[in-house]
Amino acid sequence: MSTATSTDTQSPELHTADTHDLIRVQGARENNLKDISIELPKRRLTVFTGVSGSGKSSLVFATIAAESQRMINETYSTFVQGFMPTMARPDVDLLEGLTTAIIVDQERMGANTRSTVGTATDANTMLRMLFSRLGQPHIGSPQAFSFNVASVSGAGAVTFERGGTTTKERRSFSITGGMCPRCEGRGSVTDFDLTALYDGSKSLAEGALTIPGYSMDGWYGRIFGGSGFFDMDKPISKYTKKELHDLLHKEPTKIKVEGINLTYEGLIPKIQKSMLSKDPEGMQPHIRAFVERAITFTTCPECDGTRLTEAARSSKIKGISIADACSMQISDLAGWVRGLDEPSVAPLLKGLRHLLDSFAEIGLGYLSLDRPAGTLSGGEAQRTKMIRHLGSSLTDVTYVFDEPTIGLHPHDIERMNKLLLQLRDKGNTVLVVEHKPEAIAIADHVVDLGPGAGAAGGEVVFEGTLEGLRSSGTLTGRHLEDRAALKETARKPAGALEIRGASENNLRDVDIDIPLGVLVVVTGVAGSGKSSLIHGSLSGKDGVVSIDQAGIKGSRRSNPATYTGLLEPIRKAFAKANGVKPALFSANSEGACPTCNGAGVIYTDLGFMDTVSTPCEECEGKRFQASVLEYRLGGRNIAEVLAMSVKEAEEFFSAGESRIPAAHAILQRLADVGLGYLSLGQPLTTLSGGERQRIKLATHMGEKGGVLILDEPTSGLHLADVEQLLGLLDRLVDSGKSVIVIEHHQAVMAHADWIVDLGPGAGHDGGRIVFEGTPADLVAARSTLTGEHLATYVGGRASGTAGSPRQRSASG
Repeated sequence: MSTATSTDTQSPELHTADTHDLIRVQGARENNLKDISIELPKRRLTVFTGVSGSGKSSLVFATIAAESQRMINETYSTFVQGFMPTMARPDVDLLEGLTTAIIVDQERMGANTRSTVGTATDANTMLRMLFSRLGQPHIGSPQAFSFNVASVSGAGAVTFERGGTTTKERRSFSITGGMCPRCEGRGSVTDFDLTALYDGSKSLAEGALTIPGYSMDGWYGRIFGGSGFFDMDKPISKYTKKELHDLLHKEPTKIKVEGINLTYEGLIPKIQKSMLSKDPEGMQPHIRAFVERAITFTTCPECDGTRLTEAARSSKIKGISIADACSMQISDLAGWVRGLDEPSVAPLLKGLRHLLDSFAEIGLGYLSLDRPAGTLSGGEAQRTKMIRHLGSSLTDVTYVFDEPTIGLHPHDIERMNKLLLQLRDKGNTVLVVEHKPEAIAIADHVVDLGPGAGAAGGEVVFEGTLEGLRSSGTLTGRHLEDRAALKETARKPAGALEIRGASENNLRDVDIDIPLGVLVVVTGVAGSGKSSLIHGSLSGKDGVVSIDQAGIKGSRRSNPATYTGLLEPIRKAFAKANGVKPALFSANSEGACPTCNGAGVIYTDLGFMDTVSTPCEECEGKRFQASVLEYRLGGRNIAEVLAMSVKEAEEFFSAGESRIPAAHAILQRLADVGLGYLSLGQPLTTLSGGERQRIKLATHMGEKGGVLILDEPTSGLHLADVEQLLGLLDRLVDSGKSVIVIEHHQAVMAHADWIVDLGPGAGHDGGRIVFEGTPADLVAARSTLTGEHLATYVGGRASGTAGSPRQRSASG
């Protein structure tokens, strides 16, 4: 036996391995970053602030997190890398001290109709295993409880070689799945309104089909004409039964058109595959409008919306089936699971209890596991993704959060702050992009980017402590203590919108009159029923324009000009001024540079290595043919117009030869929402979440409607931008619109003419109106959670009451 003794009584020097306590970034130039260098402390909580579009996401997500993930991917074999998305190296000189990055972003969860909260978090997997072991009667393996697995059986002869001889054997197989055969595990069945698919008085050649994208000028026209199943020149109302069946329901059939082998399929099965397999929330607006018009979704009569077979619903544990368990509020389900004591499945029960308790801990106990994932708000989706990390044993990981307080009531922000600090205290580096002062307040280190947005941003304007930021004089520092004052006088309503017996989701038969002609703010903790009340009762009514939280998707070819519809009047004006076709002025149509197909860059795919992009030599990145750039309007060609900022373009299209009123109106709305610095041709993929949200707001503001519903318009907005938003809301109301805002931001609440507060809690503890009246009355009463937080925010100052409150007791 040997013992090692140390004669050194002095404290040991710091080990070399412990000196790597900084993440170093040198020369970052991604998107609008201006060659910035910065050092971030590890195992601390660093908050990144700055106006929307200042470069926060470019630094945190597109540089630090992207390089960490790319380097992890490179540790796999080239064979495995071939199956993974290729990631280009960020435009940065040096990155040192990186650790494994786990990104928790705001991206909405999969818009697949089969995806639910349970399937997205593995809770369903555990429940299926539990019921396959303990459920009575026993019906089979975990697959028998899955609504994504259909029951299949078959038999036949199998031929194989063994020992040099060929042998035939009869084999049979059977899979018992839990998918309801009627609705195929979707929970709803569809019915088609044929009048929305075609105009019976017209023939196909005359354009009878009213389905988006089904034009007779392209391939669809050739397929229908070449199929020989019906007469293209005969009105559809005169079709025989067989012709109508072939048009609507014919199963996939091989046909030959102009010497090319193609497949013809009836309209209804084709629409079911191409449109109904997607969640309506994930569709493009015009496709969603068609689906809502043409198709009615009704609860499946066979499974009653549970998506499961009768056998799966018949197997129970203590009188509860898996369908009952998934429809329970998660906080109640956690209680039921805690009551199960079965040693044979103890590890499974322990894991399930921890998972369900994590939901409650993160403030999502009001959800149910059968809630479709596509219906979660951005904040709910982000917190659902956080769940898998809460009990993780990993340390020295970099967690990257994109505005984790989005969609959270001030009461819930306190809980979120505790979770972020918990992750840090386990020895992790936490990087948070954030605008809310309550979340910035817990930072160990603050990095402020700016000074402006877009080309005017991309620099580190402050780095240090919260106290240092307050006295720094930067835009964020100056606005950190901003508090919107309560209104002295509220506007008088001009009528009311009646909602009667609202009972969607957790609402408790709510009756309410929403005042018109004023700014109404609907608030309450996350899950209290705000969206259910407003979107569920008012969206879709005549004269109501609803702007929800769904993020706008965009490819590299989409830009503010194409998304807002601005390019349409500009192309027509160019065409008229030069006597040519409008299609020439589209980089996605006839005017595109033939070398790069209008992309402006050439992409070279190198398999498992980074895809290389080089500017197109032919058009020098301008995306148009040289001949198109010779056509001018007001002395500028189309590429020069797309390079303009919104502010420049607003001036350019306001007068003289280049005056285009339709374009000017769109540009004015973009400037109103604070996007004057954006370039018209900037790809949407390079815009921040807040910028996309405001482009969407500007686009919908132009729609005709007396009532405008906004769902959390402050998402992604800097404190300085919130002031501008309040001015915009005032202008909208003063122009004669009724504005209803679903919001948690206290500045918007304080600015309201009328507040509707739902609660008192979330899920089945909510769904009631606990207060309606002016903000001043809410602050004076302090009777609800919102009232408490708003009173603290405005410093308890309640200016004179400007209306009569109708306060409701918590019992409704």
